[in-house]
Amino acid sequence: MNGLRSKQPWVKRALLYDKLEGGQVKCQTCERLCVIQPGKTGFCGTRQNLGGELYTIQYGLSSGISVNPIEKKPFYHFWPGSLSMTIGSWSCNYTCPWCQNWHISKFPPDPAKSEFIPPERFVRLVKEYACQSTSISFNEPTLSLEWSIEVFKLAKNEGYSNTFVTNGYMTLEALRMLSEAGLDAINIDVKGDAEAVRRYCSADVERVWRNVREAKRLGMHVEIVNLIIPGVNDDESQLLGLIRRHLQYAGEETPLHFTRYYPAFKFEAPPTPIKTLELAVELAKGEGVKFAYVGNVPGHKFENTYCPGCGRMLIERFGLKLIRAEVKDGICPYCGYKIPIVGEVRRSLF
Repeated sequence: MNGLRSKQPWVKRALLYDKLEGGQVKCQTCERLCVIQPGKTGFCGTRQNLGGELYTIQYGLSSGISVNPIEKKPFYHFWPGSLSMTIGSWSCNYTCPWCQNWHISKFPPDPAKSEFIPPERFVRLVKEYACQSTSISFNEPTLSLEWSIEVFKLAKNEGYSNTFVTNGYMTLEALRMLSEAGLDAINIDVKGDAEAVRRYCSADVERVWRNVREAKRLGMHVEIVNLIIPGVNDDESQLLGLIRRHLQYAGEETPLHFTRYYPAFKFEAPPTPIKTLELAVELAKGEGVKFAYVGNVPGHKFENTYCPGCGRMLIERFGLKLIRAEVKDGICPYCGYKIPIVGEVRRSLF
């Protein structure tokens, strides 16, 4: 049976693992570092020990694919207004009870419910739909490490950018392999302070902040998200703590997004009050963050990009749509302030 399974195109030898005694293997893809018995899968259910070797069992299995505005990720400072060919797979290495994409993140890979998409085909779709970039998203992309690396190499050769929308809980080796393969931009959802991440996500947020710093060191474009959830991570002291960690690990010019939560999956807390999101942005600005945003509130003034030098609005947005932009070559036309934006601003098609 193991031999038959390993011949399926979605079953591929994993890149990062150690062999242990008794046929066990230790997965080195994410920071759960699962020790997996023969025939079993790890925490996420996407990697299986087959005969003392670790395999991904969802290589190229797609749970969904679509063309998205880059602002949906959200990336506000990376090719603004452009399109990104976006794909997801299955499962997650977190336990968030509020997941918006629970219908794919809470289930292991199932070939019968998936479409197998080889890397070459995915990159062809980037070109066919006039996208600027690839994006591995929807569920936790680290679980598609092997497939992502092949996609990124092919996409770079064709002149496209590569992006990742992640919880940031991969190992340092996995992050460096993604960078070497051509990952250009990473959006990391931090999800709160140490206690909130431990209690609700069953993870260590210190590993996430470590990866934020490493992604910056590797030269990636980084943007940070914090989904603010009432009763979980919305206390002013929690917000200040996160903002100060952001400044320490990501820096004052790295965009910081405070996103509105809506009830989903097993969580029934009310939607985040807009005043809480506004407080978070004001706190961030007061601490020295140059670019703080509100997300999931279409038309809010804090969706827009303002010049830290003169205060003028330089990029106006409405939800996922880029309305207008007055910045060119990353320069404010009013005061000359250098705005940290990667790529040219594109006219939004959404």
